[in-house]
Amino acid sequence: MSKDETRRWLISGRVQGVYFRASTREQATKLGLSGRAINLPDGRVEVVAAGPAAALDALEEWLQAGPPAARVDRVEQVSAPASVASGFMTG
Repeated sequence: MSKDETRRWLISGRVQGVYFRASTREQATKLGLSGRAINLPDGRVEVVAAGPAAALDALEEWLQAGPPAARVDRVEQVSAPASVASGFMTG
């Protein structure tokens, strides 16, 4: 059994006001991940997710395109917090 991981991404492009956070929550929930997706003041979206590595890989692949109305220019993986609350929240 593999140990769960936590990852954090910063997504740039047209990612606010295009259902990005809610779509991310739907994808993460389908993959069994916990975490959050929040809008940042600079126009990016921050996604933090915890769970099995394979599920995190699948979420990262999905983040490269996002929902249909989004235009993702960059997905940057950055250092993640030590723990994440259970469930998936948007803010």
